[in-house]
Amino acid sequence: MKYVRKYWVISLFVLGLSTLLAACGSSSSGVADGKLVVGTDAAYAPMEYMDDKGNIVGIDIDIVKAIAEAAGFEVEFKNIGWDPLFPAVENGEVDFAVSSITITEDRRKTFDFSDPYFVANQLILVPADSDIESFEDLKGKKVAVQINTTGHEVVKGLLGNTSKDIVAPESMPLAITEMLNGNADAAVGDSPVVLEYVKNNPNVELETIEDDSFEKENYGLMVKKGNKEVIDLLNKGIKEIKENGKLQEIIDSYLK
Repeated sequence: MKYVRKYWVISLFVLGLSTLLAACGSSSSGVADGKLVVGTDAAYAPMEYMDDKGNIVGIDIDIVKAIAEAAGFEVEFKNIGWDPLFPAVENGEVDFAVSSITITEDRRKTFDFSDPYFVANQLILVPADSDIESFEDLKGKKVAVQINTTGHEVVKGLLGNTSKDIVAPESMPLAITEMLNGNADAAVGDSPVVLEYVKNNPNVELETIEDDSFEKENYGLMVKKGNKEVIDLLNKGIKEIKENGKLQEIIDSYLK
Protein backbone atom coordinates (compact mmCIF):
# COMPACT_ATOMS: atom_id res chain seq x y z
CA MET A 1 0.00 0.00 0.00
CA LYS A 2 2.82 2.43 0.79
CA TYR A 3 4.06 2.10 -2.80
CA VAL A 4 0.58 2.87 -4.10
CA ARG A 5 0.34 5.89 -1.80
CA LYS A 6 3.77 7.12 -2.93
CA TYR A 7 2.69 6.73 -6.55
CA TRP A 8 -0.38 8.88 -5.99
CA VAL A 9 1.60 11.51 -4.09
CA ILE A 10 4.10 11.76 -6.94
CA SER A 11 1.29 11.83 -9.51
CA LEU A 12 -0.50 14.62 -7.68
CA PHE A 13 2.75 16.60 -7.43
CA VAL A 14 3.43 16.22 -11.15
CA LEU A 15 -0.16 17.12 -11.99
CA GLY A 16 0.02 20.22 -9.79
CA LEU A 17 3.34 21.27 -11.29
CA SER A 18 2.00 20.79 -14.82
CA THR A 19 -1.05 22.88 -14.02
CA LEU A 20 1.14 25.64 -12.60
CA LEU A 21 3.40 25.66 -15.64
CA ALA A 22 0.40 25.69 -17.97
CA ALA A 23 -1.04 28.64 -16.09
CA CYS A 24 2.25 30.49 -16.38
CA GLY A 25 2.45 29.69 -20.07
CA SER A 26 -1.02 31.08 -20.74
CA SER A 27 -0.04 34.47 -19.36
CA SER A 28 1.72 37.04 -21.51
CA SER A 29 5.46 36.64 -21.00
CA GLY A 30 5.80 40.39 -21.45
CA VAL A 31 3.37 41.18 -18.66
CA ALA A 32 5.29 38.84 -16.35
CA ASP A 33 8.57 40.76 -16.71
CA GLY A 34 7.01 44.20 -17.17
CA LYS A 35 8.06 44.59 -20.81
CA LEU A 36 5.82 44.16 -23.86
CA VAL A 37 7.02 43.63 -27.43
CA VAL A 38 5.12 45.79 -29.92
CA GLY A 39 4.91 45.02 -33.64
CA THR A 40 4.41 47.70 -36.28
CA ASP A 41 4.76 48.55 -39.97
CA ALA A 42 7.02 51.61 -39.89
CA ALA A 43 6.15 52.86 -43.37
CA TYR A 44 3.10 54.95 -42.59
CA ALA A 45 4.19 58.49 -41.73
CA PRO A 46 3.21 60.35 -39.64
CA MET A 47 1.68 57.44 -37.71
CA GLU A 48 4.73 55.12 -37.68
CA TYR A 49 7.91 55.45 -39.71
CA MET A 50 11.71 55.27 -39.57
CA ASP A 51 13.64 58.47 -38.92
CA ASP A 52 17.02 59.22 -40.51
CA LYS A 53 18.76 57.47 -37.61
CA GLY A 54 16.84 54.25 -38.05
CA ASN A 55 14.54 54.77 -35.07
CA ILE A 56 10.84 53.85 -35.20
CA VAL A 57 8.92 57.08 -34.53
CA GLY A 58 5.52 58.65 -35.13
CA ILE A 59 2.15 59.44 -33.58
CA ASP A 60 1.32 55.80 -32.80
CA ILE A 61 4.74 55.22 -31.30
CA ASP A 62 4.51 58.23 -28.99
CA ILE A 63 0.99 57.22 -27.98
CA VAL A 64 2.11 53.69 -27.06
CA LYS A 65 5.03 55.07 -25.05
CA ALA A 66 2.61 57.33 -23.16
CA ILE A 67 0.23 54.40 -22.58
CA ALA A 68 3.11 52.29 -21.27
CA GLU A 69 4.26 55.01 -18.90
CA ALA A 70 0.71 55.54 -17.60
CA ALA A 71 0.06 51.81 -17.10
CA GLY A 72 3.51 51.00 -15.70
CA PHE A 73 5.21 48.78 -18.27
CA GLU A 74 8.08 49.05 -20.78
CA VAL A 75 7.88 48.54 -24.53
CA GLU A 76 10.16 47.26 -27.25
CA PHE A 77 9.19 48.01 -30.86
CA LYS A 78 9.75 45.69 -33.83
CA ASN A 79 9.30 46.79 -37.45
CA ILE A 80 7.64 43.71 -38.91
CA GLY A 81 5.70 44.96 -41.94
CA TRP A 82 1.96 45.08 -42.58
CA ASP A 83 0.95 41.59 -43.71
CA PRO A 84 3.33 39.73 -41.33
CA LEU A 85 2.01 41.82 -38.43
CA PHE A 86 -1.20 39.83 -38.08
CA PRO A 87 0.35 36.33 -37.74
CA ALA A 88 3.01 37.83 -35.44
CA VAL A 89 0.26 38.82 -33.00
CA GLU A 90 -1.62 35.55 -33.45
CA ASN A 91 1.40 33.31 -32.80
CA GLY A 92 2.72 35.37 -29.88
CA GLU A 93 5.82 36.76 -31.60
CA VAL A 94 4.71 40.17 -30.31
CA ASP A 95 2.44 41.06 -27.39
CA PHE A 96 0.41 43.55 -29.39
CA ALA A 97 0.49 45.60 -32.58
CA VAL A 98 0.20 49.31 -33.29
CA SER A 99 0.06 50.31 -36.93
CA SER A 100 -2.95 52.54 -37.63
CA ILE A 101 -5.07 49.39 -37.37
CA THR A 102 -8.75 50.09 -37.86
CA ILE A 103 -11.06 48.14 -35.57
CA THR A 104 -13.40 46.15 -37.81
CA GLU A 105 -15.90 43.38 -37.13
CA ASP A 106 -13.98 41.05 -39.45
CA ARG A 107 -10.72 41.58 -37.55
CA ARG A 108 -12.52 41.12 -34.23
CA LYS A 109 -13.22 37.52 -35.25
CA THR A 110 -9.50 36.74 -34.93
CA PHE A 111 -8.08 39.41 -32.62
CA ASP A 112 -9.01 41.50 -29.61
CA PHE A 113 -8.66 45.28 -29.65
CA SER A 114 -8.03 47.96 -27.07
CA ASP A 115 -10.38 50.89 -26.68
CA PRO A 116 -10.12 53.28 -29.67
CA TYR A 117 -7.44 55.97 -29.42
CA PHE A 118 -7.54 57.72 -32.82
CA VAL A 119 -10.23 58.54 -35.41
CA ALA A 120 -9.39 58.69 -39.12
CA ASN A 121 -11.12 58.42 -42.48
CA GLN A 122 -10.18 57.58 -46.04
CA LEU A 123 -8.98 60.25 -48.46
CA ILE A 124 -8.61 60.16 -52.22
CA LEU A 125 -5.36 61.52 -53.62
CA VAL A 126 -5.19 62.58 -57.28
CA PRO A 127 -2.96 64.64 -59.59
CA ALA A 128 -4.01 68.30 -59.69
CA ASP A 129 -5.29 68.02 -63.27
CA SER A 130 -7.50 64.98 -62.53
CA ASP A 131 -11.21 64.96 -63.43
CA ILE A 132 -11.98 62.82 -60.35
CA GLU A 133 -14.13 64.71 -57.84
CA SER A 134 -15.77 61.97 -55.77
CA PHE A 135 -15.53 58.34 -54.77
CA GLU A 136 -18.04 57.35 -57.45
CA ASP A 137 -15.76 58.91 -60.06
CA LEU A 138 -13.25 56.13 -59.36
CA LYS A 139 -15.42 53.69 -61.31
CA GLY A 140 -13.62 52.80 -64.50
CA LYS A 141 -10.34 54.21 -63.14
CA LYS A 142 -7.23 52.50 -61.84
CA VAL A 143 -6.87 52.99 -58.08
CA ALA A 144 -3.79 52.40 -55.91
CA VAL A 145 -4.16 51.24 -52.28
CA GLN A 146 -2.06 49.49 -49.67
CA ILE A 147 -2.91 45.81 -49.75
CA ASN A 148 -5.20 44.38 -47.04
CA THR A 149 -6.05 47.74 -45.51
CA THR A 150 -9.46 49.28 -44.96
CA GLY A 151 -8.74 51.50 -47.96
CA HIS A 152 -8.29 48.34 -50.01
CA GLU A 153 -11.63 47.01 -48.74
CA VAL A 154 -13.42 50.26 -49.54
CA VAL A 155 -12.10 50.29 -53.10
CA LYS A 156 -12.92 46.60 -53.61
CA GLY A 157 -16.47 47.44 -52.55
CA LEU A 158 -16.66 49.95 -55.41
CA LEU A 159 -14.66 48.22 -58.15
CA GLY A 160 -15.07 44.53 -57.21
CA ASN A 161 -12.98 42.08 -55.18
CA THR A 162 -11.03 40.83 -58.19
CA SER A 163 -10.93 44.03 -60.22
CA LYS A 164 -7.84 44.45 -62.35
CA ASP A 165 -8.17 48.19 -61.83
CA ILE A 166 -6.96 47.89 -58.25
CA VAL A 167 -3.21 48.34 -57.79
CA ALA A 168 -2.30 47.04 -54.33
CA PRO A 169 1.40 47.19 -53.32
CA GLU A 170 2.68 46.45 -49.81
CA SER A 171 2.82 50.02 -48.47
CA MET A 172 1.00 53.33 -48.82
CA PRO A 173 4.09 55.20 -50.09
CA LEU A 174 4.36 52.62 -52.86
CA ALA A 175 0.66 53.04 -53.67
CA ILE A 176 1.16 56.79 -54.07
CA THR A 177 4.27 56.17 -56.17
CA GLU A 178 2.23 53.92 -58.48
CA MET A 179 -0.16 56.84 -59.05
CA LEU A 180 2.65 59.33 -59.62
CA ASN A 181 4.25 56.95 -62.13
CA GLY A 182 1.01 56.80 -64.11
CA ASN A 183 0.09 53.24 -63.14
CA ALA A 184 -3.04 54.46 -61.34
CA ASP A 185 -5.39 57.42 -61.66
CA ALA A 186 -5.83 57.88 -57.90
CA ALA A 187 -4.69 56.58 -54.54
CA VAL A 188 -6.90 55.93 -51.51
CA GLY A 189 -5.56 55.80 -47.96
CA ASP A 190 -5.97 56.91 -44.36
CA SER A 191 -6.29 60.68 -43.99
CA PRO A 192 -3.24 61.37 -41.75
CA VAL A 193 -0.92 59.47 -44.09
CA VAL A 194 -2.22 61.07 -47.28
CA LEU A 195 -2.10 64.56 -45.77
CA GLU A 196 1.43 63.98 -44.47
CA TYR A 197 2.58 63.01 -47.96
CA VAL A 198 1.06 66.15 -49.47
CA LYS A 199 2.67 68.34 -46.77
CA ASN A 200 6.10 66.78 -47.32
CA ASN A 201 5.93 67.06 -51.12
CA PRO A 202 4.86 70.66 -51.83
CA ASN A 203 6.40 70.60 -55.30
CA VAL A 204 4.16 67.74 -56.44
CA GLU A 205 0.83 69.08 -57.71
CA LEU A 206 -1.76 66.98 -55.90
CA GLU A 207 -5.30 67.31 -54.63
CA THR A 208 -7.11 65.47 -51.86
CA ILE A 209 -10.79 64.57 -51.97
CA GLU A 210 -12.87 63.75 -48.91
CA ASP A 211 -16.09 61.95 -49.74
CA ASP A 212 -19.06 61.86 -47.36
CA SER A 213 -19.54 58.17 -48.13
CA PHE A 214 -16.32 57.33 -46.24
CA GLU A 215 -17.08 56.23 -42.69
CA LYS A 216 -14.99 57.36 -39.76
CA GLU A 217 -12.50 54.69 -38.65
CA ASN A 218 -11.32 53.98 -35.11
CA TYR A 219 -7.74 52.82 -34.59
CA GLY A 220 -7.06 50.31 -31.81
CA LEU A 221 -4.13 48.30 -30.46
CA MET A 222 -4.41 44.70 -31.69
CA VAL A 223 -3.91 41.82 -29.25
CA LYS A 224 -4.04 38.05 -29.48
CA LYS A 225 -7.58 36.75 -28.99
CA GLY A 226 -8.33 36.15 -25.32
CA ASN A 227 -5.30 37.98 -23.90
CA LYS A 228 -7.31 39.98 -21.37
CA GLU A 229 -4.22 40.74 -19.28
CA VAL A 230 -2.65 42.85 -22.01
CA ILE A 231 -5.97 44.40 -23.07
CA ASP A 232 -6.63 45.55 -19.50
CA LEU A 233 -3.17 47.11 -19.26
CA LEU A 234 -3.56 48.95 -22.55
CA ASN A 235 -7.04 50.22 -21.73
CA LYS A 236 -5.81 51.44 -18.36
CA GLY A 237 -3.12 53.51 -20.08
CA ILE A 238 -5.45 54.77 -22.82
CA LYS A 239 -8.00 55.91 -20.25
CA GLU A 240 -5.39 57.83 -18.31
CA ILE A 241 -3.83 59.65 -21.27
CA LYS A 242 -7.28 60.57 -22.57
CA GLU A 243 -8.24 62.03 -19.22
CA ASN A 244 -5.01 63.93 -18.58
CA GLY A 245 -4.86 65.37 -22.11
CA LYS A 246 -1.62 63.63 -23.12
CA LEU A 247 -3.26 61.77 -26.02
CA GLN A 248 -4.56 64.93 -27.68
CA GLU A 249 -1.27 66.68 -26.97
CA ILE A 250 0.64 64.02 -28.93
CA ILE A 251 -1.78 64.13 -31.86
CA ASP A 252 -1.73 67.92 -32.03
CA SER A 253 2.09 67.99 -31.95
CA TYR A 254 2.11 66.18 -35.30
CA LEU A 255 -1.07 67.26 -37.06
CA LYS A 256 -1.48 70.94 -36.16
